[in-house]
Amino acid sequence: MKPASRKIVIIGGGVAGLCAGVYAQASGYQVEVLEQGSVPGGLATSWKRAGYTFETCLHWLVGSSPDGALGAQWREVCDLDKLTFVYPQEFQRLETEDGRALRIYSHVDQLEAEFLRESPRDAEEIRAFASAIRGLADFPMEALNEAWPRKGLALLRLIPKLPLLQHWASMSAAEYGKRFEHELIRRFIVDGATSGMSVIALVFMFAWMSRKNAGYPIGGSKAVVRLIVERFRALGGTLRLMAKADEILVENNVAVGVRLADGETIHADWVISAADGHATIYDLLGGKYRDEAIDQFYEKQQVFPSYLQVSIGVAQDLSAEPGLLSRCVTEPLRLDPETVLHDVPLRIFHYDPTFAPPGKTAVTAFLPTYNYAYWLDLERSDPKRYVAEKQRVAEAVIATLDRRMPGIRERIETIDVSTPASVVRFTGNWKGSMEGFLPTPGTDFGTRRQTLPGLGRFRMVGQWVQPGGGLPSGLMTARAAIRAICRDDHVPFVPKSASGVDQAA
Repeated sequence: MKPASRKIVIIGGGVAGLCAGVYAQASGYQVEVLEQGSVPGGLATSWKRAGYTFETCLHWLVGSSPDGALGAQWREVCDLDKLTFVYPQEFQRLETEDGRALRIYSHVDQLEAEFLRESPRDAEEIRAFASAIRGLADFPMEALNEAWPRKGLALLRLIPKLPLLQHWASMSAAEYGKRFEHELIRRFIVDGATSGMSVIALVFMFAWMSRKNAGYPIGGSKAVVRLIVERFRALGGTLRLMAKADEILVENNVAVGVRLADGETIHADWVISAADGHATIYDLLGGKYRDEAIDQFYEKQQVFPSYLQVSIGVAQDLSAEPGLLSRCVTEPLRLDPETVLHDVPLRIFHYDPTFAPPGKTAVTAFLPTYNYAYWLDLERSDPKRYVAEKQRVAEAVIATLDRRMPGIRERIETIDVSTPASVVRFTGNWKGSMEGFLPTPGTDFGTRRQTLPGLGRFRMVGQWVQPGGGLPSGLMTARAAIRAICRDDHVPFVPKSASGVDQAA
């Protein structure tokens, strides 16, 4: 059977689902992507309020460099050259309310120099951290998802780096942060809700930024999603919105299609789930295709926290401020009964002119919490109190901003607050998580099993099969899944860039 006569149905129109759709359609399959929301993108989204755009996902895109292997993969699913990338010199600034500040630069050389200037007593640890960033700057993360023998060759090249990888992957951020005497350096590394994350994630982040391979695309996540959708539709793919999957249809332990919430049945030769991993396994498939390893992983592996986002439209040019300003507050912010925050991170989007009218600025505060159940229950059981709690949190953020920039309260034109309940309602992500599984010490950074035990002609893609999450996990797992499907169907997998140039598969 030729691939053109075979159909693939993909559940979820986020980045992973759309990338899988591009790869499958380019390989000759007929593809239908089902997205439950009114717009594609899933967690990769933003929204407009009173002339302002508020981003909730993308702060940098790994693979933005035109020279890297991951960048080449992005160019297989969209014309990345249509995007304009921004590379801020200062990644973040931490400030206390008594006037102390720590500048955190994007490039390792400036980062090291600033940290040494601020804390000579931490010189040994600072130099070791900078050395690790330089040592892993050319680490080919995308090679971990390649097929053999290419994966094997990549691993052979990585053998000299294995001791470095093992050392930094074995420590959590909380553990590593204790090594520093300087309070603000320690606070930056520990980073609250994600302190259980392996510190190697921080090393990689600075490695990518130092090589200008993690730029921010003007227009944010929707600009990236728009380009992938354009590519998918140009190849002949079908994207259906407001199409919520209710069940994955199975016959003789083979996935044969999807039943939608409205009762419509869609048959296919392959089913790919780019939806929430927990919902896929335990709801759409009724928990029939799992084993002890899967149950244990979902039961014990830590996920990224959920979050509240306070979004503020300010009638003021804030271009003199850092793009990310973390205020270490004297009076902690009680987010909910189980969550107290000592830092309020303010992302000031002056570097994206599409997010606000001239002379004005979109500002967001991203506030993590693991107490997602509180917000879900409150929204359902006491809507008035739910609104009041959102207003209380917004007021605390505005007060923090106003103490830093006196008088700015009077220039606020719009306020919007989303909660874990918003995340669950719009994306269905398990526990309202901002991504997927947290890459804790000992976690394999490569793609986990994309199949389920006993179920044929089925694949999973996205952040629930690759700890660490982010847009690159959607791209890489989608590529790996379609490559495996092509192999099973004896179909050539030769992806092409958006400009039509063949890429090595």
